[in-house]
Amino acid sequence: MTAAAQRVRGGNVAWMALPAFLMFLAFGVVPLLGVLALSFTTWNGIGEIVPSGTTSWRATLSDPGLPHALWVTFLIMALSWAVQTPMSILIGVFIAGRKRYREFLAVLFFIPLLLSSAAIAITYKSLLDPSFGLGSGLGIDALNQDWLGNATLAMATLIFIVSWQFIPFHSLIYQGAVRQIPTSMYEAAQIDGAGRWKQFWSITLPQLKYTIITSSTLMVVGSLTFFDLIYVLTAGGPGDATRALALLMYQQGFQANLMGPASAIAVILVLVGLVLSLVLRRLGGRADESQLEGA
Repeated sequence: MTAAAQRVRGGNVAWMALPAFLMFLAFGVVPLLGVLALSFTTWNGIGEIVPSGTTSWRATLSDPGLPHALWVTFLIMALSWAVQTPMSILIGVFIAGRKRYREFLAVLFFIPLLLSSAAIAITYKSLLDPSFGLGSGLGIDALNQDWLGNATLAMATLIFIVSWQFIPFHSLIYQGAVRQIPTSMYEAAQIDGAGRWKQFWSITLPQLKYTIITSSTLMVVGSLTFFDLIYVLTAGGPGDATRALALLMYQQGFQANLMGPASAIAVILVLVGLVLSLVLRRLGGRADESQLEGA
């Protein structure tokens, strides 16, 4: 291909990417800049927007609720990752098989992801009610706990529901990755006498290195935005045991009518997500390496 043809082809590719770039600019960059500007103002959401320098930032950073909300956010992030990752890998490997019934199970596993988080929260809140819920209806005393009134149980319940909802999505990612692993690697391992468990640890898991990084990035960044599920399920309670950063932002902006501090919290969320994404990318190594080099 001549240099002129390459320039023409490159120009065509650039024009094709232009709509996506404009969408990202309009719905990503511009709103983010607006939120950043709003964090340096005082506004109650209705009246006049008054520039106030770093007043909102000082109020936000001196708020004793901010460190706790950060701690709760990171706790949800870590616990949900620790539960979702191994379960997603195992389910993804299982449904990557070629048997017909596994395709049916793949569809069945995907159903929770199609449901609204608010609807899921309402359903589980009803099921876990100690007086009228599942435990009382079935007569199972072990289920008659104050699931949402005890701080430890409320956090455990939240992690369970989050994992139940999002494990199917990550299982689908791992399923596609497992199917990309050459079967010749498993055939060679069988010839060497390696069993299924040895094949999983020596072949499957190393080959999923970059998929694990991608899935973990989605889990980590997604956990920063958990709001609707927490708001409907516990409203941040009991006390402030499940009040994550996104919920604190809502409370500051739409309940206390402090849009400046709420915007500052939104900027903090973006920065935390950006830093964590960069760290995970660094852990993943070079972006141009193929997955087959992950061993």
